[in-house]
Amino acid sequence: MTEIQFDTEDLKWMQRAYEQAAFAAQLGEIPVGAVIVSQGKVIGEGYNQPILSHDPTAHAEVVALRQACNQIQNYRLPEDATLYVTLEPCTMCVGALIHARVHRVVFGTLEPKAGSLVSARQLLNNQGYYNHIFEFEGGCMQSACAHQLSEFFKFRREQKKQQRVRQKIENNQE
Repeated sequence: MTEIQFDTEDLKWMQRAYEQAAFAAQLGEIPVGAVIVSQGKVIGEGYNQPILSHDPTAHAEVVALRQACNQIQNYRLPEDATLYVTLEPCTMCVGALIHARVHRVVFGTLEPKAGSLVSARQLLNNQGYYNHIFEFEGGCMQSACAHQLSEFFKFRREQKKQQRVRQKIENNQE
């Protein structure tokens, strides 16, 4: 990803999304956080919570969209709404962002397997198909966001490894 210079506002809001992602990690969810800003104020924020909420659609972006739409009492976001999210959105989230009419998306790091803006799919490249297209930029706090995710998965792999060792020990004692 080419290095883009982000302004202080972008960095400020991405830091807040990063903090939301940390909440997700503390709860055992994949650390992705999102914040929606309009007129310099947060109108919605959230973190990944599909496991805790038993809801496969509870990605950080969707949680933030739901909160923002509830707050403004409209299913369409204000014309200036920007979503800050620590990980490139997936297909489901891109679809929700189109329907909500988000103006701009700023994401932290790429999602090589499921990213749907620049990585696995470039959904917005087919400009004639959608009735709304939003601007997007990636790489804001890229190294911090990528590190947060890799540390989470490293920790999770270590937990699974320890669990296998414990099971082996228990099985040998029987």
